Amino acid sequence: MEIGFSQAQAQRVLRQRNMLVLTSVGLGVVAMFALIAASARDREVVLQPVLTRPIELSSAGVSKDYLELVTRDATVLMLNRTPQNAQYWMDAVLRIVHPSAYGRMKGELLRIVNDQRGSSVAQFYTIESMKVDPEHLTSEVSGVLHTMVGRQEVAALKRTFRFEWTYTGIELRLIGFGAVAAPGAPADADAPAPATATPPATDQHTTGSQP
Repeated sequence: MEIGFSQAQAQRVLRQRNMLVLTSVGLGVVAMFALIAASARDREVVLQPVLTRPIELSSAGVSKDYLELVTRDATVLMLNRTPQNAQYWMDAVLRIVHPSAYGRMKGELLRIVNDQRGSSVAQFYTIESMKVDPEHLTSEVSGVLHTMVGRQEVAALKRTFRFEWTYTGIELRLIGFGAVAAPGAPADADAPAPATATPPATDQHTTGSQP
């Protein structure tokens, strides 16, 4: 009687062990397929900025809306500058630069900061239009670049600037920035110098690769 009972108990334990093994194997297979599916699927992050519409980021590529918003903010950041915020301006610009362009960009920005130190020249830019190309990761903004000496505006020039970007994962970074030449004019043409003989504003802000 005791032998039969022991055998029944052993059989029950064996069945439970086999069920646990099968369950573990099944969960392992499910987890493996879940990992494969997660790695193969494009990642998406849904953002809700202070806008009239939501923006989605995907590793599959950059949306036109997102590129427009980044270009708008980068334009405001790069082309609105005073001697008082020069250090903050440089640090903020470098935070959006791709590592491959970091050294070149930092050198250009340091030159601008050093040129502007002790001056009273400031500039701001009013955007009038924008073109973006998500496929080639470029964007252009057109508008008026205003140059101020103290409180006096000494120049207001229509200028177009080009941004070049790179996109890895879901991260958009700047790799080039420069003024686009007007028809018949060189790309690095300087704005008229103020009467105070301070450095031309256009020469100070052009960074990165020139289109």
